Amino acid sequence: MKVKKIYLNNYRNYSNLRIDFSDGLNVIVGANAQGKTNLLEAIYMCSIGRSLRVNKERQTINFNENRAEIIVEIERKYGKSTIDIILSKNAKKTVRINKIPIKKIGELMGELKAVFFSPDELKLIKESPEDRRRFMDISLSQMSKNYFYLLSKYEKILANRNKLLKEELNKTTLKETLDIWNEQLATVGSKIIYNRINFLKSLTPYAKLSHKYLTQDSEELDLEYVGIIGQDENEIKLKFLNEINKNFDKDIKLCYTTVGPHRDDIKVSINGIDVRAYGSQGQQRTCALSLKLAELEIIEKLTGEKAILLLDDVLSELDAKRRKRLLNFCKKTQTFLTCTDFKGQADNIIRISNGKAM
Repeated sequence: MKVKKIYLNNYRNYSNLRIDFSDGLNVIVGANAQGKTNLLEAIYMCSIGRSLRVNKERQTINFNENRAEIIVEIERKYGKSTIDIILSKNAKKTVRINKIPIKKIGELMGELKAVFFSPDELKLIKESPEDRRRFMDISLSQMSKNYFYLLSKYEKILANRNKLLKEELNKTTLKETLDIWNEQLATVGSKIIYNRINFLKSLTPYAKLSHKYLTQDSEELDLEYVGIIGQDENEIKLKFLNEINKNFDKDIKLCYTTVGPHRDDIKVSINGIDVRAYGSQGQQRTCALSLKLAELEIIEKLTGEKAILLLDDVLSELDAKRRKRLLNFCKKTQTFLTCTDFKGQADNIIRISNGKAM
């Protein structure tokens, strides 16, 4: 899988831009605040259908304009395709694949598989469980449209259950009504958990190898799923239902559902020590990068297609040895790397200044 070209019109600080990319290492060089990250954001939006930087995507439209457009041309194993995203300040976002509008964002999942890493991704290790769940969910959704639809279905069931918990009903009536939602929540939730557990089992060996590679065998990384565990969906569902019933009074008191895949986490350890609690910032950064590089490997293993790698201002955060090792790893797939200065070999160097490719 390769991104061959990108067209940007009124997106962020780009009025009109077209760039052809190499199949190897594409280095995007420029001073700060010139639009390097905006370019990676646009590519990644064509992968997952939304911006990771803002909730209101109309903010990505050039300030003086009402409409923006992103078009990427992709070359895949089975031929070429285009992804087109039209953003408007006055209308809903339109996503098209080969000029045909899609009805649901799930249809976009997997069309352009991409792994994104920036210094902000430190939150993958350092911050809340939500960030680690999002990591699993984005990766799994790129590999399986069905998983994406399971998440959407689960969120709707969860919202209905939480709404019911806020209503003033007597316990008997509430328990009887909740039982209906509990069954649905556990049925869908167990499928999500089972997929995540298997994903983490597949990811862990690659994450260990990536981490050893980056640290020159000085540290041992380990990953553990924190939540309801089971050997199959049925066992997970039974445990899920048991936990929901145990937490009945607690859920009523708090007015939300306190157990399920929306509460689960990943424990990340180095040499048996919890990195989130006790790791240095350098260790946390290397762990986050190891997970992302492992994600790249697992996508290829499970789908037969290489994902593209987007690295935003990563080199400045690494020492010389780790920079060299990372750049060597980048040879495995098409890579987009932003930096303020680059000394090394690249297949394509693009200089960005004030929203223009020089």
